[in-house]
Amino acid sequence: MTTPPDLSRIDVLVPNFKRRLSGVTATIVRLVPLQAKKVALVAVAPDMPAHVPTVSPWKIISMSRKGPSGTRVWHARRNTEMLAGLFLKHVLRKRLKLLFTSASQRAHTGYTKWLINRMDRLIATSQKTARYLDHPADVILHGIDTEQFSPPLDRADLRQSLGLPDAVLVGCYGRIRAQKGTGDFLEAMIPLMEARPDVHALIMGRATGKFVEYEQSLRVRAEAAGLRGRVHFLPEVPVHEIADWYRVLDLFVAPQRWEGFGLTPLEAMACAVPVVATTVGAFPELIAEQVGTLVPPEDSPAMQGAIASFLDDPDGRRAAGVAAREHAVSAFSIERESDAILSIYRQLLAQG
Repeated sequence: MTTPPDLSRIDVLVPNFKRRLSGVTATIVRLVPLQAKKVALVAVAPDMPAHVPTVSPWKIISMSRKGPSGTRVWHARRNTEMLAGLFLKHVLRKRLKLLFTSASQRAHTGYTKWLINRMDRLIATSQKTARYLDHPADVILHGIDTEQFSPPLDRADLRQSLGLPDAVLVGCYGRIRAQKGTGDFLEAMIPLMEARPDVHALIMGRATGKFVEYEQSLRVRAEAAGLRGRVHFLPEVPVHEIADWYRVLDLFVAPQRWEGFGLTPLEAMACAVPVVATTVGAFPELIAEQVGTLVPPEDSPAMQGAIASFLDDPDGRRAAGVAAREHAVSAFSIERESDAILSIYRQLLAQG
């Protein structure tokens, strides 16, 4: 059994109050173990993987008022966590500097603005996100583990081991729903596949609740187009297995109609896969001209044209894959994101 961290020695508290897996939770799981090697830091959560240093939210109530540096940093990423930080600081009189990371790319409600206005420092996950804030923010783009996400040693062998054909594989991964553009991807791919018998489409993800019928409609649409056996609907896989499913691809498509940030293009690029993505979320800030193509959301002709350009130019596709890997490593490593956030922690702690 892991010994709980000694809160009297902790400088930074990173709350994660949501049990369900989400993008925010995934970010915390990636960053906290890395950052805890360089600063006294723990996640504050009801449940976390065993490798993440964690304390129960109830323990925070009884922790000492001051931290080892005099003050502590409370790094919130949700409204409930901002509110908890304000309660700890102003009601329980804990010495805290309140930091909030915003990933939202829409106008904030009055309540959210009220919370944000009471933070000591703000981080935005993209330039676009920063424009929705009323106060200056440090822009820190997300990063990924470029060792976990890396090119395949032998793509053909990997495809065989995963039961995939030795063909041109185009992937679209993520939750299956209209907002994520899954249907837009399929509609763009159908005519391309009809004209190119060596092309297969991989749709991987989970449909929940009302979106189960949506997924079924996509299966029916693929069947009606005569593409049985060439449009592969794959179940969601654990995080530690997903890299292999990028490595088998020739091209990745991120067809979202809306996105807060969107890590899938980065994960694909780190695996040396070029990307076609819509101009939503942070995608325009992630994808350089030499590694992929941006198209407007819900624009099937534009998406078809961008995908076709890669399908019909194998040499260009491979060159873009090499450039994609270099771009991901140089600009979007998880270490770069971690160090940028750590710098802000240290600045806040130094203020006492």
